[in-house]
Amino acid sequence: MKVLFIGGTGNISTSVSKLCVERGIDLHLLNRGTRKVEIPGTHAVKGDITSPENLKTVLAGHRWDVVVDWIAYTEQDIERDINLFRHHTNQFIFISSASAYQKPPSSPIIRESTPLSNPFWQYSRDKIACEKRLDRAFRKEQFPITIVRPSHTYDTVIPLAFGGWTEYTVIERMRKGRPVIVHGDGTSLWTLTHAKDFAKGFVGLLGRQEAIGEAFHITSNEILTWNQIYQTVAEAAGCQAKVVHIPSDFIAQCEPSLEGPLLGDKAVSVIFDNTKIKKLVPDYTANIPFAEGIRQTLSWFESDPKRQLIRNDTNAMIDRIIDAYGH
Repeated sequence: MKVLFIGGTGNISTSVSKLCVERGIDLHLLNRGTRKVEIPGTHAVKGDITSPENLKTVLAGHRWDVVVDWIAYTEQDIERDINLFRHHTNQFIFISSASAYQKPPSSPIIRESTPLSNPFWQYSRDKIACEKRLDRAFRKEQFPITIVRPSHTYDTVIPLAFGGWTEYTVIERMRKGRPVIVHGDGTSLWTLTHAKDFAKGFVGLLGRQEAIGEAFHITSNEILTWNQIYQTVAEAAGCQAKVVHIPSDFIAQCEPSLEGPLLGDKAVSVIFDNTKIKKLVPDYTANIPFAEGIRQTLSWFESDPKRQLIRNDTNAMIDRIIDAYGH
């Protein structure tokens, strides 16, 4: 199977790329060559997806069984992809987001049929627009789409509400005994999925005709409260978390940039029904519990001091919100 990844060396896609190679897939990675991640067994295709006219020359003569765009965020990105690959692939997979699902949800049980609507987060609305454009392409011209909606998938990022991800700020705060914020009362339910687990479900979709015209989310079945998530991160860091609970609405008022990631995503309880992906990929299981996965993640950060980014502005923001709430 000949597969092209646009991207392929990010937090989620690196694990997928490695599993593709392990399973004998002829994987080509299209990127600008600026990331230092090397995946043995893949073929590098150097090019800039934002310059499609130049790419036509780079991709000339290729016919792909599958094309996956890991870095499309807007409808314009999708329009470009349709024009580039309309007659050159048997399957096009778009990486959407589970944050596109209805917020607030009418039910905490999330299925692929759950409506797509997010009034809080432009990122999610852009993903919805991408999905709608692809749906039109599928219905009007049989463009062979598959949509995948990840939810808070981690490996080389720290999956906390803020002060984590590519930062090490919250870990440092925990270790120094400084307070960290948990939104709400910390009892809302959430799901975190390790990228290596996600990869098993995702690779199972490659080249599958049954996946054409369909959407899938691929998540763990481990359900945790946010209190448990922060406690587990603290234990992996070898310390205790000094938690301050603050309502999500108040946090968003103090820091408007957090409205989308909180009110449009993490503030509500969600439980993902994975029946659809398991039906098509029967061997899909998520085996890495968060307690184990986050230890691996912190080990990755600690293996290189350059990865341990402490942001003064993040520390100041956290302190400002706590002070404003009266703690």
